[in-house]
Amino acid sequence: MDKWIAAFGGRQRLMQLLALAVLLLVILPLTLDVFRLNLLGKYLTYAFVAVGLVLCWGYGGILSLGQGVFFGMGGYCMAMFLKLEASSPENTAIQSTPGIPDFMDWNQVTELPMMWVPFHSLTLTVVLILTVPALFAFLIGAAMFKRRVGGVYFAIITQAIASIATILIIGQQGYTGGINGITDLRTLLGWDIRPDSAKYLLYFLCCILLIVCLLIGQFVLSSRYGKLLIAMRDQEDRVRFSGYDVANIKIFVFALAGVFSAIGGAMFALQVGFMSPSFVGTVVSIEMVIFCAVGGRLSLIGAVYGALLVNLAKTMLSESFPQLWIVFMGALFIGVVLLFPQGLAGIYEDYVRPCFANLFSRKSVTKDNGDKSVAQEAQS
Repeated sequence: MDKWIAAFGGRQRLMQLLALAVLLLVILPLTLDVFRLNLLGKYLTYAFVAVGLVLCWGYGGILSLGQGVFFGMGGYCMAMFLKLEASSPENTAIQSTPGIPDFMDWNQVTELPMMWVPFHSLTLTVVLILTVPALFAFLIGAAMFKRRVGGVYFAIITQAIASIATILIIGQQGYTGGINGITDLRTLLGWDIRPDSAKYLLYFLCCILLIVCLLIGQFVLSSRYGKLLIAMRDQEDRVRFSGYDVANIKIFVFALAGVFSAIGGAMFALQVGFMSPSFVGTVVSIEMVIFCAVGGRLSLIGAVYGALLVNLAKTMLSESFPQLWIVFMGALFIGVVLLFPQGLAGIYEDYVRPCFANLFSRKSVTKDNGDKSVAQEAQS
């Protein structure tokens, strides 16, 4: 039993994860209405990306400014499946070409493109959500890390890839829906995903998948590979001279972060009901880095709280000050990096946790003194 506990980061990490699970699965569903809960589920889809960035950036030292690409891959894969289900010949009988998505008919596409055919199957869709981002991350990582491209150069390249992906999606309107994206997603295998009851179930599914990703991430960090990640981040040349292939280590963690992001994108499409290129570009990718930084780039659980906190602030402030929100995001990122480089997790470890430790230690000392006085009175 102790071996398994150590494999997932020890008792303290598991207790923190349990507290997060109770918050997400019990407390919040009992206190929030369905609208707020669905909004929270949307925020949690970004937490998948933040968790991946903790592994990639916080422990691996690989800053990616293009995680929106992987988020979009998962989202578009799920949206394509849902759109095909909503575009049955019966539902599209008024189109000039029934049986294809409406935006294809508007753009004079007369038959379903080959790249859409696998998305008739939910099983293939799930497989593609997991494999396509991993393969794409592998190709980028092999091209960059094998040539020892890293640091700010890698960050700029990933940012450029996010811009290119956005331009490609918008330009291929007949195949991707263009700037409007893929909309009007209704059912999953005949199950209507729009009612309140469906939104509750999708929220719980999102929470469970997020907890699974947290366990996988913690397992990786607690293994020998996690120690290699930290060593590679701090002393890359020393790890390379020790005989390890640094490029393969980077490729693996980059691909794992991409898969986590894709799962979040798929859940986003399910819960929100659409997918567009605005969730693929550089702006949203940089926001995802801010989620990680605010939560703490060395804390998997802190990244979840960071995603929730920043998105909550974004929703509230963008309603009141829509033109100043971007300025606030930039100021928030600069302030966190300068004042609290370890984010919310660092604040907890440096200030909150010692207070609780002192409080409990005082109670235990008081209890021990009381027991001693009672024993002395009994003896007298």
